[in-house]
Amino acid sequence: MVEPSAWVKMTRANPQHSTWYAQRFRDMAAAGADLGGEARLVDALAPRRARVLDAGCGGGRVGALLADAGHDVVGVDVDPVLIAVAEEDHPGPRWVVGDLAELDLPAQGITEAFDAIVCAGNVMTFLAPSTRGEVLRRMRTHLRPDGRAAIGFGAGRGYEFAEFLADAGRAGLEPDLLLSTWDLRPFTERSDFLVAVLRPVQG
Repeated sequence: MVEPSAWVKMTRANPQHSTWYAQRFRDMAAAGADLGGEARLVDALAPRRARVLDAGCGGGRVGALLADAGHDVVGVDVDPVLIAVAEEDHPGPRWVVGDLAELDLPAQGITEAFDAIVCAGNVMTFLAPSTRGEVLRRMRTHLRPDGRAAIGFGAGRGYEFAEFLADAGRAGLEPDLLLSTWDLRPFTERSDFLVAVLRPVQG
C-alpha cells in the first residue's frame, strides 16, 4: 500500500472536490478557453497515430484532444469520479482508474509500450513525496526506448525543479528539452513553471 497522494487526501476530506474540479474545466471549455496547449506540444513530439499515455488524466481534456488528433490514448487517474467524467465527456480513449505509483498496465492487458507520456495539471506536485521516484520509474517502464515524456508543473508547490530532475535521472529519464510553458518558451533559472521533455537513458 503506497502513501496516499495529496489529491486522494483532499478528496477524502471533501468528497465534492472532484465534481467541482471537473465542472470548472467544463465551464472553461464552454466559455471558449484554450485548453489544448499540452496536447498540441505532445502531438508535435509524437509520431502520427502514436500510443500516448495520459498520466493523471483527470477529466480527460488532454487525452481527448490527442485522440481527436489520431493518437491511441490511454488515460490513468487515481480519482474514479474524474475517470467517470472522462468516460462521459470523451468516449473513445481507454480511461483507467489507477494510482500512478502502482502503474502496471500490462497486468491489465495493455501490453504495448507508449511513444509518448503526458503528465500535465501539476500532477507531480500532488503525489506523496515518497512515491515521486517510483512514479517516474514506472513511467519509464511504460515508455518505448525512443519515446518521450512531457511533464509539467509549477514552482512553489513543494517539489523543486532540481529535485524533480534528479529523481527523473535516478528513474532512468534524462532531459531532452526544458521549457517554461507548454507553448515552447525557453526555461531559465527564473522560470516559475517547468515543462520537462524527458527521454529514456540509453545503455
